[in-house]
Amino acid sequence: MSLHPYETLTPDLVLDALASVGLHGDGRLMGLSSYENRVYQVQLEDPHAGHSAVVAKFYRPQRWSEDQILEEHGFAQELMAAEVPAVGPLVLGGATLHHFGGFAFSVSPRRGGRRPELDDEEVLEWIGRFLARIHTVGQARPFGHRPALDLQTFAIAPRDWLLTHQAIPLDIQAQWQDMCDKAIEMIAGCAPLVRATARNDSSIRLLRLHGDCHPGNILWTPDQGPHFVDLDDACTGPAVQDLWMLLSGERAQRQRQLGALLDGYGQFREFDRNELALIEPLRTLRLIHYSYWLARRWDDPAFPAAFPWFGTSDYWKGQVQMLEEQLEAMAEPPLVA
Repeated sequence: MSLHPYETLTPDLVLDALASVGLHGDGRLMGLSSYENRVYQVQLEDPHAGHSAVVAKFYRPQRWSEDQILEEHGFAQELMAAEVPAVGPLVLGGATLHHFGGFAFSVSPRRGGRRPELDDEEVLEWIGRFLARIHTVGQARPFGHRPALDLQTFAIAPRDWLLTHQAIPLDIQAQWQDMCDKAIEMIAGCAPLVRATARNDSSIRLLRLHGDCHPGNILWTPDQGPHFVDLDDACTGPAVQDLWMLLSGERAQRQRQLGALLDGYGQFREFDRNELALIEPLRTLRLIHYSYWLARRWDDPAFPAAFPWFGTSDYWKGQVQMLEEQLEAMAEPPLVA
């Protein structure tokens, strides 16, 4: 049986890769929470540009093309040049993307911080201001290689793959497919999320986004506010994609959180309130795509260890229930702020 590529990514290989770009670890290496890629915090023997530790990110083989990764890096550099607190890769030897031992990797400065307190309206307003600045940079030019956040990529193709590869137990497959088909039909009414109209006659502006702006990808410090990390899922889509994952709780609580975010956002950029109707469709796309992501990664030993409940009948019954709840949520009036 062949090894998964990440099984060859040993601590020695990580340190040798860093040494190949002139950074020498002192032997202290800690794996950080990441499943899609492998990410390590490495203490350096000698500080580099004032950094005593760096974060090395080894990209999952065959996920992104080199052009797509470089677009992610370029976007991060644009954000940093605009004084947006995004954490992007260091330029080492004139490049941000490096290769060693069969892996593509990048190196970023380490940033401290904790998850933001999303019940604090001042925190949300502060985050909203910076999201507006991210989107101002994002609108300046389009991506040429990164994917678009659309129905085909995040729902139709995942549904078809899961069914074709028989990833769903037979006792629940028909129910799941029925709910998934109904959800796709409802989302198809949202023109900005359908590939055919995404670049043409959509009335909603599409721009470069962080793409995966959940609380775990924001490092908060009381004196400096938010730092945005992990642009690995940067894509083209509507601005609201970078806001909705910061909302949680009952409807009234989500509306208060949304209001605080938009209070900050509106200080730097106008937000199109028509995009609020996309929140639940976007949440549904993420729900469908999540199961597909887990199934596609099941040959990576880290996934069965971290998600032992995936693939069981109980898991898929839960997915059916959540899709049914999303059908109800998509039928409700959008949030207002």
